[in-house]
Amino acid sequence: MNDPDVGRIWGGLARSHHLTPLDDLADSVIEHVRPLGFTEIMIYVASLRPLYLVPLPGQRDVHGEPLDRLPVDTTLAGRAFRNLEIVQARPTTVFSSVEAEPLGGEGPRRLWVPMLDGTERVGVLGVTVPVVDDHTKRIAAELGALIALLVVSKRTSSDAYIRMIRTEEMDLSAEVLWALMPIRNYSTDKISVSAALEPAYSVGGDAFDYSLDGDILRLGIFDAMGHDLSAGLTATIALGAYRNNRRRRGIDLLAVSDAIDEAIADQFSRSRFATGILAELNIHSGLLTWVNRGHPPPLILRQGRVASMLETPPDTPMGLRLGPATVLSRRQFEPDDRLLLYTDGILEAQTPEGEMFGLDRFTDFVIKREADGLSAPETLRRLVHSILLHQRGRLQDDATVMLVEWRTERLRQLSV
Repeated sequence: MNDPDVGRIWGGLARSHHLTPLDDLADSVIEHVRPLGFTEIMIYVASLRPLYLVPLPGQRDVHGEPLDRLPVDTTLAGRAFRNLEIVQARPTTVFSSVEAEPLGGEGPRRLWVPMLDGTERVGVLGVTVPVVDDHTKRIAAELGALIALLVVSKRTSSDAYIRMIRTEEMDLSAEVLWALMPIRNYSTDKISVSAALEPAYSVGGDAFDYSLDGDILRLGIFDAMGHDLSAGLTATIALGAYRNNRRRRGIDLLAVSDAIDEAIADQFSRSRFATGILAELNIHSGLLTWVNRGHPPPLILRQGRVASMLETPPDTPMGLRLGPATVLSRRQFEPDDRLLLYTDGILEAQTPEGEMFGLDRFTDFVIKREADGLSAPETLRRLVHSILLHQRGRLQDDATVMLVEWRTERLRQLSV
């Protein structure tokens, strides 16, 4: 099939999706790609805590049975998700964790294709193709990317989607905070932001935020006092005040942090507070500016090591009205530097015997996984899994981490 025919198929699928509910999306994809000779289409999305791949509604296997969720860490579909690569297998090894076959070969093959929206790993596409060659792989990759966009466009208006990706019941405070926070992974050709937050279903007072405004990447991470609904409301006010004030013209980071201080104090009469880092990274020049309101200092990772802990005299936490912020700090990034923001729950996660996860273990983990060539989202996914194992599956405090990559020309060439 030539590319113009493929273009008409993509166009028809894009047009039809406007009136296609999420429950019918898989059937719509199957109908539109039938002329390509693609069969056994299966669409999976990542669970909220990305340990599983969950099938879109209404899908069945070749035996007519409803599709089951697939573990990310032990299946070929999960390998495609973890490593951002097309994985090939024989059609009979749809759900196995056997070794993948090299791409190519004669006869029908099962392809597992990562579904990406930028650096956000939406899920994976499973498809059986009549032959594997460069053309087929390109078409399969394009289909995966298109389906990712279709899924993303529908999920915010679908309780069915939200219910589908949850593997546990969610607390009220977590429900509120997840609705407010941005997606956990975002990228352009110049920057990449990845975040992880646990416990995903009962987060109390941690929150993160970011926004790209021209050449300025704005970043915020918050840790509200406590681990209850009041902590969630405190973090909610911090997020709202942060966005409301940073969007005003002519207001700097110190003033924004003071506005958050006032907003929390107004609502809780100085009985609640939040620590936080507010930062701005000029993605053209690499100049980082930040204010620290009683929060653990950020780290700069460079060439496989911790290059700097950005320790400054911290201003007071927000919500106590102890005076205006006074310390605005600046640091010039070097090419390919990475910024690591985190809350104290990362470091203080501890075993029943009292052994803390700690700063050295935390930074070593991130550095080693990046040295292994893992993407930032996969690095943070494995970090969270490691922290949960360290604390026997249940955190005593919220744990949040953000990893920001400043992509210079060298990194952009490597990512192509």
